[in-house]
Amino acid sequence: MRSTDATDAPPLPGVRRSFVTARGVRFHVTEAGPATGRPVLLLHGWPQHHYAYRHLLADPPAGLRLIAPDLPGYGWSGPPPHRWAKEDIVQDLLALLDELGVERALLVGHDWGAFVGYLMVLADPGRFDGYLPLNMAHAWQTPRAIAPHLWRFLLYQPLVAALGMPLHRRTRFVDQMFRLGATHRGKFPPEVVRIYSDRFRDPVTARAATDTYRTFLLHEVAARRRPERRRATVPIRALFGVDDGAVHPSLASAQTANADDYTVEYVSGCGHFIAEERPDLVRTRLTELAAETADSGPERE
Repeated sequence: MRSTDATDAPPLPGVRRSFVTARGVRFHVTEAGPATGRPVLLLHGWPQHHYAYRHLLADPPAGLRLIAPDLPGYGWSGPPPHRWAKEDIVQDLLALLDELGVERALLVGHDWGAFVGYLMVLADPGRFDGYLPLNMAHAWQTPRAIAPHLWRFLLYQPLVAALGMPLHRRTRFVDQMFRLGATHRGKFPPEVVRIYSDRFRDPVTARAATDTYRTFLLHEVAARRRPERRRATVPIRALFGVDDGAVHPSLASAQTANADDYTVEYVSGCGHFIAEERPDLVRTRLTELAAETADSGPERE
């Protein structure tokens, strides 16, 4: 039976947990740092949940209010009233910020959370002071840029889209993703991997993961044959572990980013799961982004 109170969520000392309903989604939200601090929205990817940011949540940078929701259907959040169209997730998360009383925030995203994060800063740039995407292709891809790397996506995405429910619930597929995706496998001992894989045995979470890829492949890929034309106006400081087997580093290139202020830092000896493989670096770059954008937007109290 699916937990409705997150009592079985992995322990994280010092955090605050709550459930917040926005646009029909009952979000499970984990927060750390002062409740009156500068908001930072942390978005995880697949196959994970808020625990991907456990190192940051355990040691929040001074003055920052870290807000780590489980994405709709993932972790301990309730299912969305849609089939995980990414533009719908954008609106769900913007509504969550409204419910939390957050007018402006810094944004961090990894994997699908980073994909959604790009759409958020393009859809409503006035809500965000800066963006730190982690190991994700930027939003301005062309079919020509993606074509040489299409084989990477075909290794697993169609499988998840077609067989995601039994794959997540009855096999060790999720476990294998961490073994294949991480350079520092010591960062993912069995007890950590189990925290993720056990959650995906829940039918709601398995369905969310399946829909994430099914909607992307059946509907969103075709819709994105034309390159993204919106230009990013917020500072973007991408971090990318170059040993990523799922996303090629060239897809995060600054030369092809349609943005006023975009940089990318390539991190050697690091795989896809950079927030857990190099939490020290992620924390440092978030702190630097916060300092760089301290005067952004309305005057803060």
